Amino acid sequence: MTMLLRKLESIATLSDGEREAVQSLPVRNRTFGAGQDIVRDGDQPSHCCVVIDGWLFRYKILGEGRRQIFSFHIPGDTPDLQSLHLPVMDHSLGTLTQASVAFIPHESVRDLTLRFPRIGAVLWRDTLIDAAIFREWMAGMGRKSAYGRIGHLFCEMYAKLEAVGLAGDYRCPLPITQGELGDALGLSNVHINRVLQEMRGKGLITLRNNTLVVHAWAELCRSAEFDPTYLHLQKAG
Repeated sequence: MTMLLRKLESIATLSDGEREAVQSLPVRNRTFGAGQDIVRDGDQPSHCCVVIDGWLFRYKILGEGRRQIFSFHIPGDTPDLQSLHLPVMDHSLGTLTQASVAFIPHESVRDLTLRFPRIGAVLWRDTLIDAAIFREWMAGMGRKSAYGRIGHLFCEMYAKLEAVGLAGDYRCPLPITQGELGDALGLSNVHINRVLQEMRGKGLITLRNNTLVVHAWAELCRSAEFDPTYLHLQKAG
């Protein structure tokens, strides 16, 4: 549960006893291939899942097979934590890449929060930050240009990855295709390709082999109107 601890400690401070309690949670590990569902819209799961390795995403299928991606999830995230209190899933959770996932029984999570109320508060903080991220995405979809949406997502993913030790020196993994960016940001592949070419032409980024390198962090943040406050990280860059 090392990655879960990294995630929780990126947004709060845990005592030694709290860390040990998280480490001792009973888990069932499973590996999924890319493009597989972990939990589906309408399911009633009895476990929460923690991303150990790989990337996941939340999504919903609309009419005529159209897909809307709501969020991307990296190691340490618990993307279906809401299932602890909302018994029926109202969206699906799938794998963006091959991924290793740890399943924790709901009853074990509830017992943990009763024995360690501060951990319960940290999990609540995590869900509130999740809601803050949704608000940022909504603002971007409604009012930002394609350039701003894409730049903002790049900044957000880098900041999250850096906070859990999976990125540094403005370089991070980014295994997201242009089609997946389009499903997340409401843009066509053609539009996304044009924006990426513009960013490369300005010397802001390089995106190659599922790796993002940001050459001008301050300028990318400025042009995308990215302020990491909404992520509420212990050490926001």
